[in-house]
Amino acid sequence: MLQELLNTNVYGFLVVFTRLGTAMALMPGFSAAYVPVLARLTLGLALSLLVLPVVADRLPPLPDSGIQLFMVLLVEFTAGAFIGTATRILIGALQTAGTMISYFSSMANAFVQDPVAEQQSSTIAGFLSVTGLLLIFVTDMHHTMLRAAVDSYVLFVPGHLLPVGDMADSVARLTADSFALGVRMSAPFVVTAVAYYLGLGLLGRLMPALPVFFFGLPVQITLQIMVLGLTLSAMMMAFLTAFGDKIGQFLTP
Repeated sequence: MLQELLNTNVYGFLVVFTRLGTAMALMPGFSAAYVPVLARLTLGLALSLLVLPVVADRLPPLPDSGIQLFMVLLVEFTAGAFIGTATRILIGALQTAGTMISYFSSMANAFVQDPVAEQQSSTIAGFLSVTGLLLIFVTDMHHTMLRAAVDSYVLFVPGHLLPVGDMADSVARLTADSFALGVRMSAPFVVTAVAYYLGLGLLGRLMPALPVFFFGLPVQITLQIMVLGLTLSAMMMAFLTAFGDKIGQFLTP
């Protein structure tokens, strides 16, 4: 075993680690700030060491100059960043849904630190992001993300020019699909809010003395929380299905 480690192709390992390390640095869960840097680095190195024998025959020969080596690593970095960014775009659907739900439930001003987006987000958006990330790991769908990074050696052959146009088109389509998914997930809250606002407006016209603000806001928050409890499981199932389908497009048959 020690002899095999000593005979490891350092150049090949560097090329593989550049792609897989970049992908893992962007994938949700693996790239979270609460994960120790040493743990992330160790996981990336271990995965690269395991994948190296599998993709060794696809790696380009050792370049003759530093400029050529830089270009090879730049291509690998771009490919890894594309895979990692795709996963982050898909999980952004939960941010979209949570933000829209917060607006319709009048809780958009309640902010918490979102550990997935690594920024201040509304309470519901942070809750949905954490729940979605938890379900990704519970259902072993994080293995699909890692498989997509490994199978990218079939889509993007090391040492060859990347299809930049197709990659840009894929990112645009993923962004649009992610936003559309977030809107569909928040659809029950949109319908509930519209019906509630219509009823509240009619009640305010029939009872001018009614303090609409003090009466309507608690009822609205309570109603939307009840809708969230009833639809949460369906929302997460729709997210996991769409997430698996989109990531599955990067897997080789």
